[in-house]
Amino acid sequence: MAGKDGDKGKKKEGKKEVVHGKKKEVKKETGLGLSYKKDENFGEWYSEVVVSGEMIEYYDISGCYILRPWAMSIWEILQTFFDAEIKKMKIKNSYFPLFVSPAVLQKEKDHIEGFAPEVAWVTKSGDSDLEVPIAIRPTSETVMYPYFSKWIRGHRDLPLRLNQWCNVVRWEFSNPTPFIRSREFLWQEGHTAFATKEEADEEVLDILELYRRIYEEFLAVPVSKGKKSELEKFAGGLYTTTVEAFIPNTGRGIQGATSHCLGQNFAKMFEINFENEKGEKAMVWQNSWAYTTRTIGVMIMTHGDDKGLVLPPKVATTQVVVIPVPYKDANTQGIYDACAATVKSLNESGIRAEADFRDNYSPGWKYSHWEMKGVPLRIEIGPKDLANNQVRAVRRDNGAKTDIPVANLVEQVKDVLDSIQQNLFETAKQKREACVQVVKTWEEFAEALGQKKLILAPWCDEEDVEKEVKARTKGEMGAAKTLCSPFDQPELPEGTLCFASGKSAKKWTYWGRSY
Repeated sequence: MAGKDGDKGKKKEGKKEVVHGKKKEVKKETGLGLSYKKDENFGEWYSEVVVSGEMIEYYDISGCYILRPWAMSIWEILQTFFDAEIKKMKIKNSYFPLFVSPAVLQKEKDHIEGFAPEVAWVTKSGDSDLEVPIAIRPTSETVMYPYFSKWIRGHRDLPLRLNQWCNVVRWEFSNPTPFIRSREFLWQEGHTAFATKEEADEEVLDILELYRRIYEEFLAVPVSKGKKSELEKFAGGLYTTTVEAFIPNTGRGIQGATSHCLGQNFAKMFEINFENEKGEKAMVWQNSWAYTTRTIGVMIMTHGDDKGLVLPPKVATTQVVVIPVPYKDANTQGIYDACAATVKSLNESGIRAEADFRDNYSPGWKYSHWEMKGVPLRIEIGPKDLANNQVRAVRRDNGAKTDIPVANLVEQVKDVLDSIQQNLFETAKQKREACVQVVKTWEEFAEALGQKKLILAPWCDEEDVEKEVKARTKGEMGAAKTLCSPFDQPELPEGTLCFASGKSAKKWTYWGRSY
């Protein structure tokens, strides 16, 4: 996999160098299209679109990727939103070290067992071996909680609500995929402690709602809110809530972001106690919650097409690209001035716009280039537009073209961007809903799984049954597992039986293969 990843990056780079090498003649031959189609070879299409759309560059260490400005700016937009929201909740930012001592890491047995295979260790300093190897954080529960124990003494020290924006390392060996599975990724991780379970439960859902908003309102990706099974929950936690997305092309679910109630398990291990209002010693209730750069990958997979990325306007660095289209005898300067004026008025109204004045590329080449990068709206200005005091606007999501009078420019562009954001979400929602299959029996389940469906089935909620389903569905495509039990539960008629065990069903649960 590593070699393949590395080569892919280089091949692309070579192609680009050829394109940019011819500086003087105007580049007409696009040479920009993707070689793979999303519906025919999804994996290769995705690997290609993230590089051609200038989101990432492959790195010489497998499973690590360079996040280019085009991707990083999306992360920053999400970060700005989320950071402001958690500050309203009185959650404060902090920063804890990257390194963890083995003794602390191994304190919570279930927790470290869940992460052990992925932990990377520092064993040398220069040429000499370290006396005690040091772990690089896969997550920060064990880094932070010894200090929670130090800082929390009485009920007045609660709640303690901290967040940090950082990187973590999980040395994955299976199928590294840009944004989706990488050895190092960016995230925020929130860690909080409360005097009561009620307060912890409430926060879990408040944070989950922010995660839903990141996906649905910003990235235009529909998600299901729900609870993970005991088998799939966070190692060492009490329960895990999740927003689950679904990729229709591959028929796989993908965990979008998780909000965990840790209960009192870590408090017991790390002795995080406090004196309550009655003067009695009590243990705190804790939560941890995180979303990662995976969000960007889910967005690309959901909206991208055979021309490249398709970015929702709310997260696009450049929402509008303005392209001059001069003809031989046209008033080129007039067209350029109109482009600059268009960008200026859009920028002044808060729309992120830029013009592409490069004279060594033809308008057609520029159209392809900005389509590949997923810019939501393209504005073209040619001699006719100049004469009619209008601009031609072309949508990235559906290719629709409209002429907009310069007098109504800002207002109409805002409307079009809102419409694109809405349309991307509605289209993705329809595609997702078309994949949901309700099943009652094992036969129906097996058939739906073969058809890449998102399966909703009645389940007895027993761990052994889930393990058995995993074992029975093992194959090249990977086993099926529970994705989540949605909070929004359809009615479960009395006497409904579990599709897998034939026992009495307790709830409806989403099942499928997953990333």
